[in-house]
Amino acid sequence: MNRLRGPADAVTDRIRRGEVGSAPVVIGLVVIAIVFDRLNAHFLSPENLTNLALQMAATGTIALGIVLVLLLGEIDLSAGSVSGLTAVVMTLLYVRHGWNWVFAVLAALVVAAAIGALHGVMLTRLNMPSFVVTLAGLIGWQGLMLYLLGKQGTVNLPFDRGIAVISDTWLAPGVAWALVVLLAGGQLTASLRTRRLRSRAGVAVASPAWLAARSGALALALAVTALVLNSDRGVPLTLVIFGGLVVAVDLVLQRTVFGRRIYAVGGNAEAARRAGINVTRVRIAAFVGCSVLAAVGGILAASRLVAVNQSSGGSDILLNAIAAAVIGGTSLFGGRGRAYAALLGILVIQSITNGMLLLNVDSSVRFMVTAVVLAVSVAIDSVARRGAEGAR
Repeated sequence: MNRLRGPADAVTDRIRRGEVGSAPVVIGLVVIAIVFDRLNAHFLSPENLTNLALQMAATGTIALGIVLVLLLGEIDLSAGSVSGLTAVVMTLLYVRHGWNWVFAVLAALVVAAAIGALHGVMLTRLNMPSFVVTLAGLIGWQGLMLYLLGKQGTVNLPFDRGIAVISDTWLAPGVAWALVVLLAGGQLTASLRTRRLRSRAGVAVASPAWLAARSGALALALAVTALVLNSDRGVPLTLVIFGGLVVAVDLVLQRTVFGRRIYAVGGNAEAARRAGINVTRVRIAAFVGCSVLAAVGGILAASRLVAVNQSSGGSDILLNAIAAAVIGGTSLFGGRGRAYAALLGILVIQSITNGMLLLNVDSSVRFMVTAVVLAVSVAIDSVARRGAEGAR
């Protein structure tokens, strides 16, 4: 007979394996919201939360790609430069060469995939460390971006059509609520299907009450988000794109053979190789995915700015993307993390940034606070990893 696993069992199992999950991040978000709301009542206003949703989409999408390579125990330092370069490629094809914006976007994604494949080949075939490969990419792709921009340095997008419309599109309230129902219902259906499959296999299954509680919590979070955003301008399309990518990547990681292979390679590459997994192919595919998601992030950033310039993909975008992935719960040591780490991590970083901007706090303080949050997140990951190794 299958043993029912309730909330206590699930939590106990995770702690025993050293997987603290997203609990510290969620608690941190609650603390951040309470502190900044006390200091400035505008922080939790619908208008500011809508701005926060717009601000986090581009960098969050880049962070989602970083999650893929971190799961392998690797790093991609070129993601920011790739996002800027591909946004420039898209803009030049669209504005200066008269391409349809859809084809321009597809061309930029193809360029990004080629860049990711090149990084992956250099890593796997030449045995170059990913740090060195992508550091060279960071410098080289940024140089190519500056070369393409030329002396002018800035190329503006049309305000009223094409790419620019993405960042200024809002879902109708009815569409937003339908999306909430679809996501919550889909999550519950998927959970019940997984429970049924596990039950047939004779392994421990979660109790129906636990599954209902999880789905209810998700539905509540989505409903509150839709309610708050609808009370302002509505749910922004950029947030829907980012959220959709998070769900899609998580489904790939959790529900496909390829996703399981990423975790296997990140956990122990040699054991994965002996089990018959093509480690080289998995690593190349992960770097391709990282670059493509960086390109999507760059395109979203260009849409919001309605232009590309010499700072596209620069500044602290890369550092924030890596920090978001780690703060959200992705292990730097590989083999542990979820796609939702990008969403939670960028929420933390952008909430801190947004809150301090409302308080007119100097940027130096913001950097130091973000550094402390990142250091604490890595410390938690290190302690959890040692605990998991000790449990074995």
